[in-house]
Amino acid sequence: MRAFTLALAILTCFASPSLAGDRVTLGFGRLFSNDYLGDGSDRWRTGSYVVSWLRGPVGTESRGNFGEVLEYRFGTAVLAPASLTAPAADDRRYAGVLSVGLHSQFNRGALELSTGVDLVMVGPQTGISDFQEETHELFGATVPSPAVVANQIPDRVMPTTLVEAARPFALSPTTSLRPFVEVQAGAETFVRVGGDVLIGAGFTQGLVMRDGTTGMLYQGARDLRGTGLSFLVGADVARVAHSAYLPTSDGYALTDVRARARAGVQYRGERYGAFYGVTWLGEEFEAQPTGQVLGSINIQLNF
Repeated sequence: MRAFTLALAILTCFASPSLAGDRVTLGFGRLFSNDYLGDGSDRWRTGSYVVSWLRGPVGTESRGNFGEVLEYRFGTAVLAPASLTAPAADDRRYAGVLSVGLHSQFNRGALELSTGVDLVMVGPQTGISDFQEETHELFGATVPSPAVVANQIPDRVMPTTLVEAARPFALSPTTSLRPFVEVQAGAETFVRVGGDVLIGAGFTQGLVMRDGTTGMLYQGARDLRGTGLSFLVGADVARVAHSAYLPTSDGYALTDVRARARAGVQYRGERYGAFYGVTWLGEEFEAQPTGQVLGSINIQLNF
């Protein structure tokens, strides 16, 4: 759990008053994704959770200039072979991932930009494999075998940079098309292009961030106007040059294109809200026989 302690120390440093200036909390965004909520399996990109803490000047309702709105991002993920007890020799190795980072959400003309750096930690140091074993035992699910855990991706700490540029086009007062380009270097190095159609105030107002696993957009502003249903449909493709989770030294061959497709619905009431979405993830390495479907959820309660 050394990596977890380090992550908390970094978050504490980010949150210190000396660095925060006159910023206030604008809201929190979060998204939980798991294949049990999708295709019902327990494999490959099996689960993830991301939390974003947004800080900015009082009254901020848009991205503003670079550095004005800061996002403190914390994430976890579990990557696993198709079988947690007897994996195929050419299946992916288990990986527990923990990340913490600092990003800025800002505008440049008509573009919506996000850029930042994450410290990505992988291996037994994260404590993810121990946590999954305990939760699976609690709910009666399959527990990773000692051999799978022993063969997991070893301890590493990888600085990772990410830049996204999106250009919304209004199709109506409540509907927009939002194509984007994303470039990342570090734990995984790739170039990704895609887009989303957003319908309703839940996605066309406020500040939205993109989940790294599914590509789902999730809302981070807490004081959105309007209630009711909002919808999201999107897709993207990536060319991946490097993945620490699928090392070529182990004989993995990355797929030429990594594709994703997603759809979701969000309801916002006066005091609460809920989101559910599904994402199809294409194959990530040549020996992966098929894609998978993840489900994503988010519950918002306003007190």
